[in-house]
Amino acid sequence: MNDAKKTLEFKFERTILATQREAFDGWLDPKVPGNPWNMAEKLLLNPQVDGFFYWLIKGNSHYGRFTAVERPSRIQHTWMSRSTLGEESMVAVTFQKKGEDTLMTLVHSGIPDTDAGRGHEKGWNYFLDIFPGQFGNSSKEKK
Repeated sequence: MNDAKKTLEFKFERTILATQREAFDGWLDPKVPGNPWNMAEKLLLNPQVDGFFYWLIKGNSHYGRFTAVERPSRIQHTWMSRSTLGEESMVAVTFQKKGEDTLMTLVHSGIPDTDAGRGHEKGWNYFLDIFPGQFGNSSKEKK
């Protein structure tokens, strides 16, 4: 008998018309729309290794602990909520220089394979569809 719980992993990529540092700093700035911290009803945010966050949105609590903060290239933290059944999942966000822009990749792993767990895909896409628009000129032409 296999007692292992089935989990999901979601991966998202977005091109940010900004430097790595600008994108990295924007992801951690609660004033910047499109990062999860921006829409919090209540927020406690300490983005350093072993620093905690608590994020309340639409009556749902999310919390975790930062495990890596490597400016300007990587942020990693645990993620727990009702939708993860109180189990720890992991969020890793990387920022890679691509010419004048930055490729942002977010991987959320260890999510329970439930309806609520699958809802993280929609949630992250919501934020990641807003975040890139906070930088640069969205009509900028590629050379």
